[in-house]
Amino acid sequence: MNAIATPSPQYVRRALLWLVITTAAYFLLNGAQIFETFTVVPSWTTAPPASLAVFHGPYGLDFQAFWIIFHSVHELTFLVAIAVAWKLPAVRRWLLVLLAAHIALRIWTVAYFAPTLIWFQSLPATAVPDDALRDQAMMWAGLNYPRVAGFLIISFALLPLIARLVRMPGTVRPVPAVSAA
Repeated sequence: MNAIATPSPQYVRRALLWLVITTAAYFLLNGAQIFETFTVVPSWTTAPPASLAVFHGPYGLDFQAFWIIFHSVHELTFLVAIAVAWKLPAVRRWLLVLLAAHIALRIWTVAYFAPTLIWFQSLPATAVPDDALRDQAMMWAGLNYPRVAGFLIISFALLPLIARLVRMPGTVRPVPAVSAA
């Protein structure tokens, strides 16, 4: 029976680096989501169709390219982190669990949030109040809170994995002592 080899300190440091990179990308992504949730979403959901004007005109808001690019970059770093940490079973298992949770939230995003927002963006901004449209916008905004919270939970759940790698022998190089002489 072959014994499982202990990964080298260099391997663990590389896994740590990619885990830090994907965690940083996740926190940046979540910062953008929090900003959008508390500044942009209230602007367009308050009184549609009139409030939908934020999406129209030459200076209308359109975050579609930003979110597609940023999610793609983050998900690539997430997959690299998993691949690089593959020989670390405890870390790998948690990364796979967190990836599954992330994928579930992304499916919800792609199935409901993105197409619904694109639909709202396609509507003309008119001064005629529409209670049904306002209710739909408020439902979108209300469901967005648990979605963003889910992404935040995943990003915070990555921190103990970083701590675990930092504590592994040889991961962090000791700082040479400075002599007082």
